[in-house]
Formats: sequence, structure tokens, C-alpha cells
Amino acid sequence: MSSSDRPQPKPGVMEISAYVPGRETAEGVAKVHKLSSNETPLGPSPKAIEAMQAVTNHLELYPDGAANALRDAIAEIHGLNPANILCSNGSDELLGLLAHVYLGAGDEAIFTEHGFLVYRIQTLANGATPIVVKEKDARADVDAILAAVTERTKIVFLANPNNPTGTYLPVDEVRRLQTGLPPHVLLVIDAAYAEYVRRNDYEAGVELVSSCQNVVMTRTFSKIYGLAALRIGWMYGPAHVVDAINRVRGPFNVNAMAIAAGAAAIRDREYLAKAVAFNDEWLNWLTKEFEQIGLEVTPSVGNFLLIHFPETDGKGAAAADAFLASRGFVLRRVTAYGFPNALRMSVGTEEANRGVVAALREFMNG
Repeated sequence: MSSSDRPQPKPGVMEISAYVPGRETAEGVAKVHKLSSNETPLGPSPKAIEAMQAVTNHLELYPDGAANALRDAIAEIHGLNPANILCSNGSDELLGLLAHVYLGAGDEAIFTEHGFLVYRIQTLANGATPIVVKEKDARADVDAILAAVTERTKIVFLANPNNPTGTYLPVDEVRRLQTGLPPHVLLVIDAAYAEYVRRNDYEAGVELVSSCQNVVMTRTFSKIYGLAALRIGWMYGPAHVVDAINRVRGPFNVNAMAIAAGAAAIRDREYLAKAVAFNDEWLNWLTKEFEQIGLEVTPSVGNFLLIHFPETDGKGAAAADAFLASRGFVLRRVTAYGFPNALRMSVGTEEANRGVVAALREFMNG
């Protein structure tokens, strides 16, 4: 049967390489430490679990389609107008909805060479052309992005901080990027790791969204809040963008347990502070330990590290990955992100962190 004798996907879809999540298993190992998906080792707030469990008595009811309780909690904590907040089934859904609403055939979307793979996927899925720009020292280059803008550009995706590099753009550079964009180009600031950043020159995007009509900020509960299994994302944007996305999103796109757990999690500021302190301690410790072993580490402000391996035979990322997996430590290969000789490691428990350092010391000295 020829391809013309069956339904065909629209142009762009078959050019997509499907997203592959971080590996979870290691064969032949009794205990596995999964450090491949940037999940928090602390888990969610007990208050979030309690709030979620309370919902299980009423699973026959549809959730609030507007997720008002969650939007109100986000607005309360961040000092925002809930009318400018839209909640979603993970921030991935928002990236897809933004592409669906603002991209079509003949349009272009810009993102950087080591940016989140979903940007390419959603651009192609909506018939648009992905425009990939070079980074400078594993960091987004504002001048390169602006130089790539054409009359066909409709969206610029900026992960800040970026995954898998862990690098970020200071607020002045993000403002310079927005100022240089034509007013019809939507700047999407993907701030999934914002809560982890402890830098005075960083701003997640709230201020820029509040003062501009062509900027949105997306956030997630999957990282520091430990609610990845519930899939909760949110967007802060101008009223006209929120209105457009509301017209095409699913009517009950955030489930009732997610709404309750998310609202409780974001209000538990003590638990958040504990998670930030834990990450700061171990991110710094891991960086120093890896460098002492002789490995290069890209400076990170997230909850993960990009570890670079030498080009010599037997000491590259593939060999290191296999060695670690044989000892129960599962990291992330990042070849698809343009780093064939690096591994990304999520900050894990103390046991996992110390175990990876010991294993890599043995690997490098072997």
C-alpha cells in the first residue's frame, strides 16, 4: 500500500524526533538512583499530599475548569492578578498551546542550539520552521537571537535558566532581547527552574510580562515542588494572550488533585526554603568534587549539572554512563541537546550524590 492510500499527517510532523524522557532503570542492579530527570530528591510538601488525598473522596466530580483555587494561590504568593494566570497540564502543554495559537505554515520560531527539545517539536508540529541560533559559552546569545529575526518570526523561546546547561541570562540581557524584538513577536520565557536561582541579577519574567504586551512566562510544579507526577504548569501573560490560549485549551486540562496539591505546595514556603537550601549545598559540593576529579562542569543555577568528559578512548560520556549504570546511578545522555560527550546529573539524595562522585573517581582513575 502506498502512502497516498492512507491518512497523512500534516507537514512537519514526520520531521519530529519523538521526545525521549530520562532513563529510569539499570539492568542487573538491585538499587537504582534515578538522576536523569531533574526531579527533587525531597519529594513534595506533606501539605500537598494531604490536600491531594482529600480530593479522592470526590473523584466522580469534574475539576474546576478555570483552576481558580490554584490560580488564586499562585497570585497570592507572587503578587499577581489571577486574571493573567493560566494553569495547565504541565508547562509542556502551555508551550504546545502557544505554538498552536501563534505558529503556522510559513512562520518561524527561534530558540538556541541547546534549548529544550519541546520547542523544536511544537514548532514542527504546527507547520512552522525552527530557527536554531548558536549560544556563546553555553549561554543564550541575545545578539545572535536578534540577528535571526525576520518578518516570518512569530515566537522566540528562551529557557532561563536553560536545561541541560544550567546557565542563565541576567535580567538586563532579557530586557535587551525584548526591546530588540518587533512587537508582533512573542517572547516565551520558560522559567521552569526559577525557584532554584540564587543570583541578584536574575528575574524569572514577572516584571517583563507586567510591562510588555509580547512576553509570557511559563512555570512548573514538576521541579522544586516535587509534583511531576501530577503535571502542573502555569503561565503569566498579557490578557490578550491568556484569552487566546483559553479559547483552545481543554476545558478541564488541570485535574482536581493537581489543583489542590499545587495550591497547598506553593503556599508551603518553609518547605520551599528547605528544598532551596538542600539544592544549594549539594550543587556546590558536587561541582567542586567533579572538578577535583578532573572533570569540567558547566556552572549551573538549576538543580542539575552538565558534566563534560575527556575525548580519550574509554573515558568518554558513553563509557561513563555505562559504568555509572552498572553501579545503580542513572544519569542523562544529552547527545540530542548537542553534547555528545557530556552527562547531565540531577542533584540527588546525599547517598546518591556521594555515590556518583565515588564511582566517577573510580572510573577516571581506572
